[in-house]
Amino acid sequence: MINNSEQKKVRRSRLSRAVHSLFAKFVIMLLVFFAVPALLYQEFRQADLDRQNIVLTAVREQGRLMAESLRPMLESADPSILLDLPEEIERIATKGNGIKVLFRPAGEEGVQGVFFVASEPRLSADELRKERETLVAQGVFDNLTASCLIERPMAIRHLRPSGIEELLTSMTAIRTDAGCWAVIATQSAEVFLGSSIGQPYWKTLEVQIAAAIYLGMALILTILVFTVWRDLMRFRDLARGIREGSVDKSSFMMSNKVPELEPVAHEFDRMTHTLRESSDSIRRAAEDNAHAFKTPLAIIRQALEPLNKTVETENKRGRRALQVVEEALDRLENLVSTARHLEHTSAELLNPPRENIDLSALLLRMLEAYNVSFSQQGVILQSSIDHEISILAGEDMLETILENIIDNALEVSPRGTTVTVDLINGKKTAELAVRDRGPGVPESELERIFERYVSYRPKKVGHDADESVKQSAGVGSSHHMGIGLWIVRRNVEAIGGYVRAENRQDGGLSIIVSLPQNGE
Repeated sequence: MINNSEQKKVRRSRLSRAVHSLFAKFVIMLLVFFAVPALLYQEFRQADLDRQNIVLTAVREQGRLMAESLRPMLESADPSILLDLPEEIERIATKGNGIKVLFRPAGEEGVQGVFFVASEPRLSADELRKERETLVAQGVFDNLTASCLIERPMAIRHLRPSGIEELLTSMTAIRTDAGCWAVIATQSAEVFLGSSIGQPYWKTLEVQIAAAIYLGMALILTILVFTVWRDLMRFRDLARGIREGSVDKSSFMMSNKVPELEPVAHEFDRMTHTLRESSDSIRRAAEDNAHAFKTPLAIIRQALEPLNKTVETENKRGRRALQVVEEALDRLENLVSTARHLEHTSAELLNPPRENIDLSALLLRMLEAYNVSFSQQGVILQSSIDHEISILAGEDMLETILENIIDNALEVSPRGTTVTVDLINGKKTAELAVRDRGPGVPESELERIFERYVSYRPKKVGHDADESVKQSAGVGSSHHMGIGLWIVRRNVEAIGGYVRAENRQDGGLSIIVSLPQNGE
């Protein structure tokens, strides 16, 4: 169970990771980029609405005054006013202002009962017809068909038949005995048409320019972040290729496209070169050291041969001394071999070889070679191997894993018992399980057997071997250095898998290894 302190550490670690994440910062940046304009847009839009109200109030008042100037003529019962009306509205209209006069005779209903009488600027008969159709489509006639209102404020953008845009600002109704007159005031000045009056605020020129600049900045920043991210992904792919052994001469400098990342790429190349040199140096040192130690050990062993012939059997003290020397030589040779093995595994971890290995075929070959050893020990070997399981790893690393686990199971298994080896295809992972009928390991020590210099061995191997004892590495008569399972874990984790041990319910130990299959 994870205690509260560990849970807090995990939460702090996740929080720290989120705070320092490049992706998280990019998301926050995008949120700011979209949130700030939205807030500013609302503020500016409200200010624009206030400005619109002030401007439209003044313009509508001007339209009302123009309508009042026409009232005496429109209220007159003289039909001749229709001839003088165009000149009168031309006189009243000012530069940039326009007037449209509509009339609905008493008793008429519907849109068809509304007539377009006059307009300033003046329109031809065909233009009047098109203008009327446009005003009907915009719903300007609706109030006249329902009732004759006193005044109706408007802010409608209207396109004249000539293609010139104008703004309908107000409609003032004048009721007479003959019917209902409507005077529509218009504005065509650029100061009004360039504003947001009569259209959504986002359609105004200043908002669109600001949006274009802002989106351009966001695009540039996004491209910048994407470029850095893409180069980091190149670094990741190259690092993976180096780790897997699929690339040789590629370098981080060659993969980099961002000048500012050149120092980082250069240091990565230096680090990779240093690791490769260190790996080669460790391998050479392992071979040199092993050779340097084995030569004097071989000389000592050869020198013991005449002594063995010279010392009489009755000389128990001399024979015992020779036995002690021979056992010490065995231990020294074992130490040299172990040290060489350790240095080789360390070198492989620095620069592990990677190739596509058929684990199924490799395991079958090794089990066939183990048949003799199992027969000599009187232990039965059973196996169940799924075929065509491929692992991306070094063959030596995989052989070391398999040898150490199988050797461990064979050494602790009493005569007449069975060791089972199963290799299961889990689609994404391959699961290797080696199960023996040995004494097992105390539950509290199951994790520790994978530590360095920890070894558990039975007191004796036979039908009555039912308990195991912990031995210090290389102490007493033990030649086990306690690094077999430690090397297994190191190699398995270097490949990207994991290993665990568990006691069997009916006696014995299971070592289970899970490895990622090639391409997963």
